[in-house]
Amino acid sequence: MYGLKLGLSCLIIICALSTHAGANSDGDGDIPLSRIRGSAGPTLKFFYCYSCGYRKVFDDYVNILQQKYPGLNIDGENFNPAGYKLFLAKFLGMSKILVIIIILCGINVFAPLGIRQPSWWQWCTDNRLYACMMLFFLCNAIEGQLIASGAFEILLNDVPVWSKLETGRIPQPPELFQIIDSHMQFGTMDVEHDGFGK
Repeated sequence: MYGLKLGLSCLIIICALSTHAGANSDGDGDIPLSRIRGSAGPTLKFFYCYSCGYRKVFDDYVNILQQKYPGLNIDGENFNPAGYKLFLAKFLGMSKILVIIIILCGINVFAPLGIRQPSWWQWCTDNRLYACMMLFFLCNAIEGQLIASGAFEILLNDVPVWSKLETGRIPQPPELFQIIDSHMQFGTMDVEHDGFGK
C-alpha cells in the first residue's frame, strides 16, 4: 500500500512538473505578451507589475492611446524581477505543489528517514483539505511578494521614456501624450535631415 501511494505520488509530481515546464517554455513568464496593433509604425512597450494590479492601468492606457494615436503599436508584458527573487518564487511554487500532493496522498515522509512523525505533520494529514488550502494561500502570498516589483516602465521604439521605479509614480495621460509627441516630432525631424528635407 505504501509503495502504491509513493508510485502514484511520483506520477502526479512528474505530470505536474511537465505541465509547469511546458507552460513556461515560451520564456516570457506566466503572463503572455499583449499585442494590440500589428501595423508598421512606432512601438510603445509597457512593462508592468502584474501582481501589483497594473494590468488594468495598462489596459486603460491602451484604450486612451489607441484613440489619440491610431497608428501606434502597443505591447505590454509582465515585468519580471531580476535574479534570485524570480527563482525563489518559482522554486516555492513547485515546492508548494509537491507538498500538497504528499499531504493529499497521506504519505509519511519522515518514515523512510527513520524519524518519528511530528505532530504538525500528523495534523496536516488528518486535516488534508484545510492544510492544503492554508499552504496554497500562504505560499501564493509569499510568491506574490517576491515577484511584486512595482514597475510600470514605458519604452518608445525601445528607448525608455518613463520609469515608475525611478520616478515613483505612473505618468498621467497628458504627460504621456507630451512625451510621445516630443519623441514623434524628434523622429520626423531626423527623417527630414537624413533625407535632405528642409
